[in-house]
Amino acid sequence: KSADFGKNRNLQNLLILTAIKADKTRVMDYINRLDNYDGPEIAKIALGDPYNLYEEAFLIYKKCDLHAEAMDTLLVNIESLERAQEFAARCGEPVVWYKLGKAQLENHQVAEAIESYLKASDATDYIEVIQAAQVECLYDDLVRFLLMARKTAKDAIVDTELVYSYAKADRLADMEEFVSGTNTANVKLVGDRLYEEKFFKAAKILYQSIPDNSKLASCFVQLGEYTQAVEAAKKASNPKTWKEVNIACVQAEQFRCAEIAAMYIIVHPDHLEELISQYEKGGHFEELISLLDTGLSSERSHVGMYTELAILYTKYKPEKLMDFIKMNTAKLNIPKLIQACERHYLWSQAVFLYTHYDEFDAAANAMMAHSTVAYSHDQFQMILQKVSNHEIYYRAITFYLEENPMQVNALLNTIMSKVDHARVVGQVKKTGHLPLMLPYLKAAQQHNIQAVNEAVNDIYVEGEQFEDLRQSIEDFDLFDQIALAQKLEGHELVEMRRISALVYKKNKRYKQSIDLSKQDKMYKDAMETAFDSGNAELAEALLRYFVDNDMKECFAACLFTCYDLIRPDVGLELAWRKNMLDYAMPFLIQVLREYTSRIDALDKKTQKKEEAEEKEKSASNDFVPDYMANPMMAGAMPGFGNLAIGNAPANVMMQPQGFPQPGMMQPPSMMMQPGMMRPGGF
Repeated sequence: KSADFGKNRNLQNLLILTAIKADKTRVMDYINRLDNYDGPEIAKIALGDPYNLYEEAFLIYKKCDLHAEAMDTLLVNIESLERAQEFAARCGEPVVWYKLGKAQLENHQVAEAIESYLKASDATDYIEVIQAAQVECLYDDLVRFLLMARKTAKDAIVDTELVYSYAKADRLADMEEFVSGTNTANVKLVGDRLYEEKFFKAAKILYQSIPDNSKLASCFVQLGEYTQAVEAAKKASNPKTWKEVNIACVQAEQFRCAEIAAMYIIVHPDHLEELISQYEKGGHFEELISLLDTGLSSERSHVGMYTELAILYTKYKPEKLMDFIKMNTAKLNIPKLIQACERHYLWSQAVFLYTHYDEFDAAANAMMAHSTVAYSHDQFQMILQKVSNHEIYYRAITFYLEENPMQVNALLNTIMSKVDHARVVGQVKKTGHLPLMLPYLKAAQQHNIQAVNEAVNDIYVEGEQFEDLRQSIEDFDLFDQIALAQKLEGHELVEMRRISALVYKKNKRYKQSIDLSKQDKMYKDAMETAFDSGNAELAEALLRYFVDNDMKECFAACLFTCYDLIRPDVGLELAWRKNMLDYAMPFLIQVLREYTSRIDALDKKTQKKEEAEEKEKSASNDFVPDYMANPMMAGAMPGFGNLAIGNAPANVMMQPQGFPQPGMMQPPSMMMQPGMMRPGGF
């Protein structure tokens, strides 16, 4: 039966699997004693969850000569690099060494990984090896690996990194020999990398092999070989290269070589400023000015050269600047030169340049900001007429109020059509200098602007110029009238209070106006206000006021002024009660005349109507006589100014025959004759 069991693969598999599931301690013994079972499948089961029998799986793979799987078990499951290295040394298979090298590389054992890769003769992971070796600076080991990799991997990266590794390992002879032979290395890329890392000797060898004269000149400069650098720059004929050579020569005070390079640079505007900066840092001002002055005679001279020379004058020789500007204005970069003038406080030159560049806004601002050296009234007036930013006008007003207040009206007259008058008033009002600009305000008042009107009125009020104030109120009505009236209501001058009453009347606050006039005994103003109001109650209240205060003349005047508003019965009653019938008599006569005229007019209208009806009835009679109109029927002129005293007819009104006039007035003997009314009688 033992022989049968040894030959039965299924029974051995079942035994080992049963042990894996039931008794793990016996699995190792079964693996060593048994030989006829499915090793790879059982090893996978042993590795899986929940068994995790890693050592048993490793033994199965090893016993089945599955070295790659055994190495994976050591590396992935058991995680023992030391045992893996021992196993690889005993096994010696390339695939095992490759797996070991990859694991060592992942665990940052770069040198050991490279040895394993070399033993495996496998450069599959050369990208990862290159990166890791460069991080660890293992360039000698990397050279060995890359030489091996070149045999199998035909990639330019391998040759490129090999050149770089030669240089980093300071094996310049080997590098030069390699680049002189057949290769696919990107020599320029390696040279640039070495140059950035300051391996200038190695980079010089590579640039000479290409050749790349620009980079070669840079290497010569870094190595201090200035003469060779100038020669290489001539071959490169590149402004950037010339600039680099010049900078290095100036820093090294090799002025002969620097001058040669500079003459090729100053004709290129893009590099001119940096060249100048290098000379200035070294304090070589005279050499720089002389260089640019000489360069102006060149056929390739440009605006930048003139401008930079002018800027140098602003820094080191300001006494020559104005003459140079006037001679070469058209050849200068004016904005740039203006900035230089401002940096060095040459404000008169800056204003000159602003005006020639049509930057009038900036010129005006400069003059205001630096008035002690740049301001001139006439020039400022001329510039201000050409500015485009209207905000400058308002800044100019403040400037003049602070520094030249006596000319502020001249300024305002110049800019009157371009400013917002309300804003100007608000701005100057904050400074408290509104009276100073009264001439301007009076001119601007023609536009009837509220702010201006109020400002002018305030000035008049403050100066007690009541005549001017009254004229202003009459001519320009756009202002806060109620506020002004309230302000003047308590003024100490009676004329100001009269203006307050006038304003109240204009705003139909008749009662306030009348009260204010009564308070100041301006009874005429009160009567006119009552009449203008058209309010019978106000007129009769004013009349009662005069009666109560025994103002007989005012009573008569009020009846005259407010004739159209006062009811006859009210006037007659008040006159009778206060024994003022004599003063009310003109009023009463006019009332009678007015009512008589109205009745006569009605009679005439009725007469015409009856005549028309009579004509219609008398169809057989072709002629109907016309009757003369009663002279009394002529309409009297309205108002108290056309009294009927002298116009009453002397005789009785004639009645047309056959047409009686109902309601006609009785003969004038019935009317009250002057002198009939006696004081105290009725």
